[in-house]
Amino acid sequence: MFGKLGLEAIPYHNLITMSAVVGAALLGLVILGLVTYYGKWTYLYKEWLTSFDHKKIGIMYIVLALVMLLRGFSDAILMRSQQAVAAGGSLGYLSPEHFNQIFSAHGSIMIIFMAMPFLVGLMNIVVPQQIGARDVAFPFLNSLSLWLTTAGALLIMVSLGVGEFSQAGWSGYTPLTEQQYSPGVGVDYWIWSFQIAGIGTTLSGINFLVTILKMRAPGMTPMRMPLFVWTSFCTMVLVVWAFPVLTAALAMITLDRYLGMHFFTNDLGGNMMMYANLFWTWGHPEVYIVILPAFGIFSEVVATFSGKRLFGYGSMVYATAAITILSFSVWVHHFFTMGASPNVNIFFGIATMLIAIPTGVKTFNWLFTMYRGRIRFTTPMYWALGFIVTFAIGGSSGVMLAIPPADYVLHNSLFLIAHFHNVLIPGALFGFMAGYCYWFPKATGFRLQESWGKRAFWCWQIGFMLAFFPLYVLGFMGMPRRLAYYATPAWHPPLLVAALGTAVIGLGIVFLIIQLLVSIKERQALNDPTGDPWDGRTLEWMTESPPQVYNFATKPVVDDIDAFMEMKEKGAAYPRPDQYNDIEMPKNAPHGLIIGALAFGFGFAMIWYIWWLAGLAALGMLVTVIARSMDDDIHYLIPAAEVARIENERFASWPWSRREST
Repeated sequence: MFGKLGLEAIPYHNLITMSAVVGAALLGLVILGLVTYYGKWTYLYKEWLTSFDHKKIGIMYIVLALVMLLRGFSDAILMRSQQAVAAGGSLGYLSPEHFNQIFSAHGSIMIIFMAMPFLVGLMNIVVPQQIGARDVAFPFLNSLSLWLTTAGALLIMVSLGVGEFSQAGWSGYTPLTEQQYSPGVGVDYWIWSFQIAGIGTTLSGINFLVTILKMRAPGMTPMRMPLFVWTSFCTMVLVVWAFPVLTAALAMITLDRYLGMHFFTNDLGGNMMMYANLFWTWGHPEVYIVILPAFGIFSEVVATFSGKRLFGYGSMVYATAAITILSFSVWVHHFFTMGASPNVNIFFGIATMLIAIPTGVKTFNWLFTMYRGRIRFTTPMYWALGFIVTFAIGGSSGVMLAIPPADYVLHNSLFLIAHFHNVLIPGALFGFMAGYCYWFPKATGFRLQESWGKRAFWCWQIGFMLAFFPLYVLGFMGMPRRLAYYATPAWHPPLLVAALGTAVIGLGIVFLIIQLLVSIKERQALNDPTGDPWDGRTLEWMTESPPQVYNFATKPVVDDIDAFMEMKEKGAAYPRPDQYNDIEMPKNAPHGLIIGALAFGFGFAMIWYIWWLAGLAALGMLVTVIARSMDDDIHYLIPAAEVARIENERFASWPWSRREST
């Protein structure tokens, strides 16, 4: 009845795992208890869990991303501390099997369940407002995407205490993921978490492409869109092109494992290299999927806090488009060592070097924007400056690895790990943190406390250098990646420095938590009464903080690139129309939440071969989709009189004297 599932699936014998499970369970019980104590279940269900408001959905995405950041970072602590103590004859405190699960989970979580929800969350909060829209094109798909992503994340979290996770790395190379080499359920957890979340991401890609193409404010031509909108658009083009490739590859592995087929096996006509091609056809664009939105955030932050229009706007747009196209022409550099011909390696090596050119264009444009600007050194600007300095090093090491002979020597060493993190942590995570600090007052109505934010930044910046720069040295010394223990004494000192860097980053995460708690406590003093705390340049700063559900009472008309700054300079930033019109908005509904819960049940049932549960969950999802499609009562009307009342209260309460004096 329960398939493979039994009491032996719970790892009672593993003290580390059970401590994590018990700690997570206790924390969950505390949260549930607090919600019950304060009687917030109805509010939570009606206003958040079933919400179609793109801003609330964006906040929930970011909460998910931050939770998964904590889980992924805890895996990093375990890996670095294991390598710090497993020197010489010591085997450390993690078994090789447990260590393999940890690095597989770390990569999977940080890419798919931290970076992706973070960027989609920021897009949800900001993009509709930046283009002058009241919502996304498909509100129901937006809710569904969130809950499918959450279902995939929950499967990984459940794997911690029920069964195991994959030991085949985050890339899941065949034949390691085939039944012959991974007969347990770890690979199945990996497959279904990726597959379910990937479908949600694909739906987000379609949603945002239609939103940006069809819902821009009057006058907002493509070459007047903010850079964050442009990078979001190109990101979602990559999502729609790339994620179906991952879906197909995972489907073929699923057929191999469940039905005995041979797409990627080592015999009976299977082709293991085909999986590597399919995975990196998705995997390298995925790197730019998480980095391009950060580039857009840096563009907004640098322009705002330099008090200048972004230098070279047109070249930034074309550079973004060039990166989007070139990202599909470099995937083979991930397996230069696997026997391709010299001509193939040369082509992909040159393509990899070429992609550095539009990236360099962006870097110089940010520097020229700051040149002779009136720079304000706020926390978002700290993250942007830290990115520029650190990312340049990661990009340079990437150009080195684009040379096939150099890659042949350094491939599968810690040099590659250093490069990968040197690109993704400053390039993506620093950008998301800059956006988190920059748009936090827009989402919540109050700013984050600055001093704790700057302390957190310095811990991240210094800790990152300590944690990953020694890995470049270890790569040159010949240390392979993914070693649970080693017998070379010379590797030990750099690994101790790397472990120290991980601890410093951990302190930075603690400071981020303190910053949030202090900001909540001091929210009255940090209140944003104007909706424009940074003297912003784009349309999202035209709305109040947090915005009304409809964002804009009347659609703004755009005449320039920095639309809101141009309105402020003309004295037309806060127009008061002669009359307001009724506004139609989508009703909240539970269908996305229900499908997400059923998708989790379906994935769990497929992992453990509980066929009756899988059938019921699949049937439940089908019925829910049909019920949603037959529901015609999906909108509600905000009367013009109510809109006028809300807007009049807003204008009456704003500190106009302060606004006029600035």
